[in-house]
Amino acid sequence: MNVSIKPCIEDHSRRDKFGKDDRRLFVQQLRGAMKGDGHLESSVPHPLDEAEPSLVRVVADDRERGAGVIENLMTYPDVEVRIDRLPLGDYQVQSRLLFERKTLLDLAQAIVSGRFLSQAGRLAASSRHPVLILEGGLKALASSGVSRECLQGALISLTLILRIPLLRSFDPEESARLMVYAARQERLCLREGLCRRGYRPKGKKARQLFVLQGFPSIGPKRARKLLEKFGTVEAIVRASADDLASVPGIGEAIASRMREVLS
Repeated sequence: MNVSIKPCIEDHSRRDKFGKDDRRLFVQQLRGAMKGDGHLESSVPHPLDEAEPSLVRVVADDRERGAGVIENLMTYPDVEVRIDRLPLGDYQVQSRLLFERKTLLDLAQAIVSGRFLSQAGRLAASSRHPVLILEGGLKALASSGVSRECLQGALISLTLILRIPLLRSFDPEESARLMVYAARQERLCLREGLCRRGYRPKGKKARQLFVLQGFPSIGPKRARKLLEKFGTVEAIVRASADDLASVPGIGEAIASRMREVLS
């Protein structure tokens, strides 16, 4: 898709200013959010810094040499960095996360040239979890001629349509830190799991029904019929597709999807 340059030319008289006070406030909010309590206490180490000591493995694209991120990643004792040529993205972290790092000026140039959407499309199609790190302050856009509205339109396409998460950083040091935090937090979630929010059933039968409704196409009525037929969740888990299909309202298609989840 070609992006016209003309609609993206900015009215410099209306450019939003981003001063030192704004930067300081943003850093406090960002680090506070990472701490989870909404406040910054620089004397207290980030809780993820004390995560399990297993290595965070990073493969950095060789074209990122000199950007400052690789050097900052190497300062972490629990981060192992290997430099190679990546076919997609700039940093592959823990084999699951794929980070693309762009400065605001890089992003502006990609939008004007029409490369941005094609690059984002390839990231979205990746088997790994893609993330865009947008680095730098708004002053970097001064020489690009790209308007705030044009930038916002591109980011809407990225985050809402292609569903690629966006992380903001001010400099290479913070970009490296975000990648390390993301890897550690993902590892904690994979190890400990996430809480299911909202309704919390009380009583054994209510909890059993709640568990069963986590299966595809299983609502309250089908969950009750399954429980009436088999008696326990354990028996349902061990049941064959044919046995599950014999329950009224289940059928072969739903039984097959249940077995697919369990196998």
